[in-house]
Amino acid sequence: MKKLFKVIGIIVLLLVVVAVAAASYVKLALPNVGDAPKLTVERTPARVERGQYLANHVNVCMDCHSTRDWSLFAGPVVPGDMGGGGEIFNQEMGFPGNFISKNITPYGIGNWTDGEIFRAITTGVNKDGKALFPVMPYHAYGKMDPEDIYSIIAYLRTLNPIKKDIPASEPDFPVSILLNTMPTKAPLGKRPPEDNIVATGKYLVTAASCVECHSKREKGDIVPGSEFGGGQEFGLPSGTITSRNITPDVKTGIGSWSEEAFVKRFKMYRDSNYVAHKVGPKDMNTIMPWAMYSGMEEKDLIAIYAYLRTLEPKINEVPKFIPN
Repeated sequence: MKKLFKVIGIIVLLLVVVAVAAASYVKLALPNVGDAPKLTVERTPARVERGQYLANHVNVCMDCHSTRDWSLFAGPVVPGDMGGGGEIFNQEMGFPGNFISKNITPYGIGNWTDGEIFRAITTGVNKDGKALFPVMPYHAYGKMDPEDIYSIIAYLRTLNPIKKDIPASEPDFPVSILLNTMPTKAPLGKRPPEDNIVATGKYLVTAASCVECHSKREKGDIVPGSEFGGGQEFGLPSGTITSRNITPDVKTGIGSWSEEAFVKRFKMYRDSNYVAHKVGPKDMNTIMPWAMYSGMEEKDLIAIYAYLRTLEPKINEVPKFIPN
């Protein structure tokens, strides 16, 4: 019996050693995506214009990297805070920790090289080589055309510096360790020609990271097979909203929507009466940044609609809003 206990003790000790070694490797050797590229982005007017369009209306970087006014419908950005950071994504919203968006104006990232910004956007590793939690969907951004990333960088350099210091994010255990395994080298893509409408739509849907919200999640991960079928819950002060099924299922998705209706759903929010109205403590609100997405060009919305129509229809009826 003593011999058995000794063997068990050795096995336990070995398992502990292996676990410690694995944790040390993850903590010390990762992330391993390579050095930031040596890159200087020429700030041409065309790039700044394209970057402004992407950052404000497609990738909607400013949606997270600004303070939003949740007393108004759809939480528009507080005037004068574009890029200043400070939005909180915490346990109450289903995140494994307390994550705070960074100040991406020249005050916050003015000492970053263009290559360091490029690496952060596309691989999830910051200036200091530390892993970022994919609240920012860098796995999607890493599939974009490098030229579009250059345009975003050029635009960020033109933002008004906002003097706001942002505290560090605090991931919960064990995500604080596993976080280092999340960044990956970017499989950069190519922006398709505009006459390939479905391919353009897929590219834009990837850039907009629609799947990140319009899918079910468990423990922070997308449930395989639920992509674009909706079902992710978001807790708001007035109640819980659930992301919509945007697959072409006729009964529970957008299969009955016409192209015109789809485009109109976005463009209606160009009218301030739909967005900039007060919401009471018991009224429904939404995290969908309608004011930003409404600025997408009609041809891009048509391309997105065309791509969504190619998805596998998923039957998933979701409640729109459940009040507290």
